[in-house]
Order: sequence, then C-alpha cells, then structure tokens
Amino acid sequence: MADRHPHHRPLFHISPPRGYLNDPNGPVELGGVLHLYYQSRALADLAVPVEWGHATTDDLVHWRLHRPAMSPLPGGLDSEGCWSGNTVVDGDRVRAYYSGHVHGRALEHIVTALSDENGTNFGPPTRLLDDPDAGEGIRMFRDPFVWTDADGWHMAVGAVAEGGLAAIRHYVSRDGLDWSYDGHLAELQRTRIEDGARPIDTGEGWECPQVVRVDGREVAVVCSWSFADGPDGVLAFAIDGTPEPRRVDDGHDFYAPSVLRESSYGPLLFGWIMEGRDPAWWQQEGWSGAIALPRHVWLARDAAGVDRPCTEPHAALVELRCGDARAAQGAALAAQSELVVPAGVGGRIRLRFAADEWVDIDLDPQRGTVTIDTDHASTDARARGGRVVASDAFDEASGRPALRVFLDGSVIEAFTSAGRSLTTRAYPLSGSGWSVEAPDGVLIWSLTAAVTIGEAAPAVAALE
Repeated sequence: MADRHPHHRPLFHISPPRGYLNDPNGPVELGGVLHLYYQSRALADLAVPVEWGHATTDDLVHWRLHRPAMSPLPGGLDSEGCWSGNTVVDGDRVRAYYSGHVHGRALEHIVTALSDENGTNFGPPTRLLDDPDAGEGIRMFRDPFVWTDADGWHMAVGAVAEGGLAAIRHYVSRDGLDWSYDGHLAELQRTRIEDGARPIDTGEGWECPQVVRVDGREVAVVCSWSFADGPDGVLAFAIDGTPEPRRVDDGHDFYAPSVLRESSYGPLLFGWIMEGRDPAWWQQEGWSGAIALPRHVWLARDAAGVDRPCTEPHAALVELRCGDARAAQGAALAAQSELVVPAGVGGRIRLRFAADEWVDIDLDPQRGTVTIDTDHASTDARARGGRVVASDAFDEASGRPALRVFLDGSVIEAFTSAGRSLTTRAYPLSGSGWSVEAPDGVLIWSLTAAVTIGEAAPAVAALE
C-alpha cells in the first residue's frame, strides 16, 4: 500500500496514519483530560475485527493519538469486535459500555469494561443485558448509551422492533451494573418526511442512539438505518413527545454521532466522517475515515414549528488559525484552510484545485440555501461527486457569519449562520497550486496541523 495522495490526508481532524476509522465512542473528561475513543482497525480491511482507538486533548484543538485502548478478547463476548457504545466516569476510572460482536449471533452482547486510572486500557468485558424476549420481535439491538441524572443511571439501546418500528429501548439502574428494562424511550414507524432538498427516511431502526440535554430538553440523536439500505443519515428530536426528526447534517458523509453530555466545554457532539471514494481506492492508500470537529448544539424553531437541532464548530477551534486573515478572492488555498463568509454575502465560492478540478459552494440569501457541488472535484472516477443543499441556512440576527468552511485535505465541513451543517469529501488528483475564487468580503485563514502521535499516557490531574 502507498499513500499516493498525501494532500488528501486530514491534519487537524482525528484520522488514522494507517488503517480504518469509523464511529466515535464515548468522549469523556477525566481529571482535566478529554478522552475520545473510536472504532478502528489496524489495517484498511473490513475483515479485521474492530478495536477502540484512543485520542486525548487538553484544549479541544490539539489531539494526541495513543495505542488502542480496547481490543477484542479471543473467545470472549466481543471476540469479533468491540463495537459502538459510550463511556462514563466511574470513580477515578472510565467505564465503557459497548456492543460486543460475535459472528453468528443475531444480536450483539451489551457489555461493560473498566479502564485503568488513566483511561488508557480497558479490562475484559462483562455482559450486562440478556437478549430481548423472542416474542418482542427485536431484529437489531446494539450501541448502548449510558448517562446519569437525579433519577439514577439510564441506558439507551438502538433497535429494530417488529414491523419496522425504529426504537430506543430504555434501561434503568442504581449502580450502572444491574439493569432493568423500562420500555421504549422513543419509537417511530418508518416514514418519509420532507425536509428541504433531501427528504428524511426515518429508518427501519435506529443505531448509535445518544441522549443529550439541549436548552432544557432531552434530545435524542440517532442514525437512520435499514437492513436493505444500510445507513441514511443522522436525525435528532426531543423525546418529550412524538418524535419529529430533523437532520443533524445535510451532507453526504456525517454519521455515527457521539455526544458528551457534560464537560468543561459544555455539551459536545462528535461524528464519523465517512469516505466519498471507492473502497478499492482507500484500501490502496491504506487509510480511511476521520472524526468530525467537535460541535456545540442548540435548538431553534423551524417553519413547521419543530425544534430543529443546530450545530456550529466549538469556539475553541479558532485556535487552529495561523497568522492573519486574507481576502479570499484570488488567494492561494492551503489544504488546511478556513473560509469565512460575512452575513449578507451571497454568490459562488470556487475552490480551484486544477483547470479541470474544483468544488463550488453557492450561497443564495434569497432562497436561504447553501449548496456544495463536488461533481468536478476529482478527475478520478473512483471519487463520488454530487450536490448537497442546506435550506433555511441563514440567520442574520445570530451574529454568526453566513458560512464557515473548514477544508482539511479531502474533508469539507461547512456551517451556516442558522446552524445548518454540510459534511462532504473531495479528492482532487492535483495536490498543488490550489486557489480561491470568491465574492468580495470573504476571508481565508490557513490552519495548523493539530493531531500528533505519541504513546505516553496522558497526565491526569487529581480528582476532586
């Protein structure tokens, strides 16, 4: 394998130097250090069992990659993979809850494992839940999410129930170890909802359920999924009534969210940035996947009267900027850049990679849309093109720019003033001579690389 296109590599998003990365799992803050775990494979080969990769930060901007924190136990409850889940602080350690995968089982094991004092290595898994009763017709059961509140411990588990009913199963506990089933936290029959340019398929089932408190309401964030079609997108809805899902991201490539309910940075949302190129290509290059930038989340009422989830990059990420802002029009474009469009500015931004390779970003203030078109991003037919559109994209009263675009190699994350986001990928073959064509007023910063590799265990401050 050879990294033939190093300009495609993200440098400030968490991404593997080699191998395969997918779902983030269990961001948690321990002694002033934020730990993020994620599904990973040492090789860019889906036949390799999943383990949990591990990264840490003390400022939410600069990340250090460590050795895997969890690996499958041969012959154990997770012998073919440590699948998705989350973590909580349990005393002076990190406790993981996750799906243990074993080939041939219809349902995953729901298990727990306890870390060492630094959150760097997890012990063997212990099973927590029995499989649902066969009479319930549960066809998918995985991805536990655990949290605590004044009422005790709670666990949400994603499910496909009989008849194509997407559900979040709810379990309760006094100690995080002995659990009782408490019905469905939320459920919805599969349906289609019109939502701007891209209708929502609410899914045959929900995987990777997360529950986060936003603006005083408990909000579920789920992945729409079906047996026939696989993943569709990330949806969110308040769980104090009938679910009215809305998209969390309008792009092609944001999936498998993971939330941190409470931290010194406030509630945070992470996600998996998928690939937009043929598997044969990323296997040839030897790496795949990235973790989305940490996002702040809030709710805003949409035209239908529904509280829609909104996101923006966390404020700490301005520390990625190098030097002063420049006018974007005609500027050289580094592979790690941020473009900022002031409120009220419309028109086309073209990220020019070569004469025959470019990405167009169109802002239409009258229609209230932002469109990213990657049909011409690469002359290699193995790269997926397409257009993604965010509607109701602008809120001039918010004080936020009309649009912020983060370019990190092949990753594009864009955030609008109304809290809409679009995550997609671009794989130009040209790796130099990039430039920007943009309306007056658009600014550009070069951004710093922010992910390093190191084996040392992160220092942990004394816990109060």
